Amino acid sequence: MTTAPIRPTTAQDDAPQLSSTPTDHRGLLDWVRRTALLTQPDEVVWCDGSQAEFDRLTAQMVAAGTLLPLNPDKRPGSFLARTDPGDVARVESRTFIASRRREDAGPTNNWREPEALREELAGVFSGCMRGRTMYVVPFSMGPVGGPISRLGVQITDSPYVVVGMRTMTRMGEQALAALAPGTTFVPALHSVGYPLVDAVGRRREDVPWPCNDLKYVAHFPESREIFSFGSGYGGNALLGKKCFALRIASVLAREEGWLAEHMLVLKVTSPEGRAFHLAAAFPSACGKTNLAMLRPTLPGWRVETIGDDIAWMRPGPDGRLRAVNPEAGFFGVAPGTGWSTNPTAMRMLERDVVFTNTALTDDGDVWWEGMTEQPPAHLTDWRGRSWTPDSPTPAAHPNARFTVSAARCPSIAAELEDPEGVPIDAVLFGGRRRSNVPLVAEAGDWSHGVFMGASISSEQTAAAEGTVGRLRHDPFAMLPFTGYDMADYFAHWLSMRERVEHLPRVYSVNWFRRGADGRFLWPGFGENSRVLEWICRRLEGSAGARHTPVGWVPAPGELDVAGLEVSPADLEELFAVDPAAWLAEADALQEWFARFGSRLPADIEGHLELLRWRLSPLVARPAAPAPA
Repeated sequence: MTTAPIRPTTAQDDAPQLSSTPTDHRGLLDWVRRTALLTQPDEVVWCDGSQAEFDRLTAQMVAAGTLLPLNPDKRPGSFLARTDPGDVARVESRTFIASRRREDAGPTNNWREPEALREELAGVFSGCMRGRTMYVVPFSMGPVGGPISRLGVQITDSPYVVVGMRTMTRMGEQALAALAPGTTFVPALHSVGYPLVDAVGRRREDVPWPCNDLKYVAHFPESREIFSFGSGYGGNALLGKKCFALRIASVLAREEGWLAEHMLVLKVTSPEGRAFHLAAAFPSACGKTNLAMLRPTLPGWRVETIGDDIAWMRPGPDGRLRAVNPEAGFFGVAPGTGWSTNPTAMRMLERDVVFTNTALTDDGDVWWEGMTEQPPAHLTDWRGRSWTPDSPTPAAHPNARFTVSAARCPSIAAELEDPEGVPIDAVLFGGRRRSNVPLVAEAGDWSHGVFMGASISSEQTAAAEGTVGRLRHDPFAMLPFTGYDMADYFAHWLSMRERVEHLPRVYSVNWFRRGADGRFLWPGFGENSRVLEWICRRLEGSAGARHTPVGWVPAPGELDVAGLEVSPADLEELFAVDPAAWLAEADALQEWFARFGSRLPADIEGHLELLRWRLSPLVARPAAPAPA
């Protein structure tokens, strides 16, 4: 860690002199000086990503009340953070795309005029770090030096963010060393927006979780800049994650001919030793982490984790689409994760974890809903209040999180650190649907697969904003994360036909289909390996399929259900296609796609019409009246 104290500054001061800086990158040094002049911190610290630095910062946060050390016998090396109740999730309503032209942001993003937004941001960042330390955090998304990896530097006044960036990215000296003079990087400026000294020098006491009621998460796609103000929480503050790795990277990917996606990546190995690599996109509350760390129930099959959230995929020299996980850690949702649903994740969380907004047990461990079948008799909830099973509110916040290194995951694949990435054999799209969508269906070709991705919708849950059970369209699970017009994003996916010689096959999956009595028809969790087995056998040409209006589904007897309590009637219902219900779905999709106007690719419109054409003859029509 290199510390460069600077004197307090005023608007009339020149840029502060930063002594002992560990880089000679002129662009970076100039940006750091200008930012220090604007934000006016007490000191500037260059972060090196070392264990000693981590230990100092966590000790500092424990002393400040930001972190609570957990019982070292129960959860060694781990901490609990409790956020301000007003700072618990991403702030989509305050997330902006400031493209030069409004139409380039598209109808699904919050657009702001760039110069007006810059003026607003200059106002809120002015003096926002008075009394605080400004940390300079160099990081790499993807293995340092890899052909698809990218460098960034985040400036922040939050030690919690520094610790999180160390876990989630390749952060520190190695990333800084890769920033040779002239090397480009994505600048990301963040502040919790809680200065400790006002403009006339009056000091106030700090709080355990500083934040501001006013929040911005702003992206400037043409200049590749990120600004975040007012929040210390996850995706708002760990700017390498959704901000860089998706919103900015999606723009880079379109311009450079690759894909930046909200996808997990799996390595699946058959009993014969053949490895398949799958990428999969799911909206929230659809079992994404459970699939990323799946334990197969089928003998001889093995699943390894390459990524649980984000994939960068580029055309490789072998003519295939190759994927890397740009992250180095997992920032996952804790509620719903338990020994019965995801034992791999539970083992991963045994030590060296920073938990946020979970409950605290009386013996100094963490707990959340879904962790065990029965809750403890007494807990301290995520707000720090006494809690019992009779309490009217959850013990853990529904969006409680864990931050942990990918190296702690028992199922992590060695390919995580392969800078060339892995060749993707299949892409999966899924949502939470109680009806209509089959358990698994294969697209007829790449453009049909893009239509599948564009058509994803999912039922909202109690943890999501909106009406429970209502369908929310979330194309490619990228609705909040695409940095430009989503219709152009569909077109970019379609353009991969010209860029990639050997394209992956595309599948839709739905683990959540229910019967008329409301029960789940499919057991899910580890049994989802049976669906992956059919997909992998399709890839090698040894599994049969039958055609339906929505895609190719397993032919009778081709999906291995041996030993499952899935009746023949349930199995039939899992793949049933109700023509009338699907025609209503087509109408809803047409209404959804209409917002994109003339920018919607003709292929998407064509597949919607083709779906109707296939369904219409199957709809039962009333019998003609008998002749008089």
